[in-house]
Amino acid sequence: MARHMDWVFLVTSLLIILVAAELFTNGVEWVGEGFGLSEGAVGSVLAAIGTALPETLLPIVAIVSGHEAGDEIGIGAILGAPFMLTTLAMVVIGTAVLFYARGGRRSLDLDIDRRVIQQDLGYFLVMYALAMIAGLLHVRVFDVCLAIVLVVGYAYYVRRHFQAPESEAGAEEGAEDGEGDASDIRPLRLWVALRWALHRLPEWSADRSTAAPFVQVTLGLILMVGGAKLFVDAVGNLGKAAGLPPLAFSLLVAPLATELPEKFNSVLWVRRNKDTLAMGNMTGAMVFQSSFPVTVGLLLTPWELAHEALVAAVVALLAGSVLYLTLRIRGRLSARLLLLQGVFYVGYVAYVVTKL
Repeated sequence: MARHMDWVFLVTSLLIILVAAELFTNGVEWVGEGFGLSEGAVGSVLAAIGTALPETLLPIVAIVSGHEAGDEIGIGAILGAPFMLTTLAMVVIGTAVLFYARGGRRSLDLDIDRRVIQQDLGYFLVMYALAMIAGLLHVRVFDVCLAIVLVVGYAYYVRRHFQAPESEAGAEEGAEDGEGDASDIRPLRLWVALRWALHRLPEWSADRSTAAPFVQVTLGLILMVGGAKLFVDAVGNLGKAAGLPPLAFSLLVAPLATELPEKFNSVLWVRRNKDTLAMGNMTGAMVFQSSFPVTVGLLLTPWELAHEALVAAVVALLAGSVLYLTLRIRGRLSARLLLLQGVFYVGYVAYVVTKL
C-alpha cells in the first residue's frame, strides 16, 4: 500500500511542477518585460536562480540536518545537479526541438544568442573545474579562498547579464517575429484566473499592475519547491525500496527530481521559439549550481571527491566542454548534438550500476 501511495505522490508532484512551471515562465517574462531586461538576463539569471531553488535547498538541508549520511548526500546533490543539466537536461531540450520541428515548423538548430550561452558555459567550466580541483587537494585555506572567489565571480556574472544589451541579431529577429513585444507574451495567468472570479476586472495589459507578475512568480516558486520536495520524498522512498545507496541516490535520482522545473520551463519556451530563454535557463542554472551550492559544500563539508562523485564531476566537465567548443567553433547548437549529450548520462549510469 505504501509503495502505491509513493507512486500517487510521484504523479501528483509532476502535475504540480507542470502548473508551477507555466506560472513561473509566464510571470518571469512579464517581470523582464516590465524592467526592459534582455532575454539573457531573464533566462540565465531570473529564471535560472528561481528554478534552481529546489536543488539548492536539498543539499543544504541534507548537510545541516545532522544525518549520518548528510555530507555524502549533500555533496552528491551539489555535483549531481550540474551533471544532470549538462547531460539529461540537454536531451530534453533536443527532444522538444525535434518534436516542435515536425513538418518544418521550426529549424533543428537552436535560435540562440550565441554570446549569452557561450558566456554561461565558459563561466560554468571555470567555476566547476576549480571546485573539482578543490575536492582533490583537500586544503582548507584553498577551499575558503575558492568559496569567496565563486561568490564574487557569480556576482560579476549577474552584473554582466543585467548590463548587457540585446544582441543585434536577436533584436532584428525579434522585430521580424514579433518577439520582444509584450503582445507576444500570453496574458498573466494569475490575472486571467482572477477575472473569472471578479468579472469587473479589466483585461490584462503591460501597464495594468507591476506587483501582479511578482506575485505570480512567487506563487510559481512556492508550488515548484513544494512539488519538487514531494517528488524527492516519493522517489527517495522508491529508491530506498530498490536498495540504492545514499551517494547513488543523491547523484542520480535527487537531481533528476529537482531539475524538473528547469526542464519544464525550457520545453515551454522551446514551444514558443524562445530558444535563448530555454537554453539560458539551463546554462544559467549550471553557473549558479557551480557557485553558490559549491560554496556551501566547500565551507560546510570535508569536500573530498572520489569514486562516483569525482567521475560525475569529470563527466559534467566533459559534457559542458562539448557544448562550449561546438558553440565556439560552429557558432550554433543543434537538436541532434543535444540528444548526443545523453551518451554521457547513460555511460555514467552504467558505471554506477557496475559499482553497486
